[in-house]
Amino acid sequence: MTGDRFDSGPPYKIGISSAAARQLRKLDGVVRRRLFTAIDRLAVEPRPAGVKALAGHPGLLRLRIGDYRIVYAVHNGQLVVVVIAAAHRREIYRDL
Repeated sequence: MTGDRFDSGPPYKIGISSAAARQLRKLDGVVRRRLFTAIDRLAVEPRPAGVKALAGHPGLLRLRIGDYRIVYAVHNGQLVVVVIAAAHRREIYRDL
């Protein structure tokens, strides 16, 4: 069935690195909610439309949410998405 949860396979588990958790805590509540909504959606679709591979960092993906970015890795064998960083676009790439 179209739109059925089982069409996309089993959902992925979400892991958030301690650095990403720290970055998320510092954000304004509205922005934080938008990013967490996007992170939650990665459990169902770990490679949504618009996601890009991060140049110079094999295995990392980047998702744009307005002026903010989420950098993450997908571990298909374990069905896990690990969020590495989440911050404003001018800050996200500094410590990768």
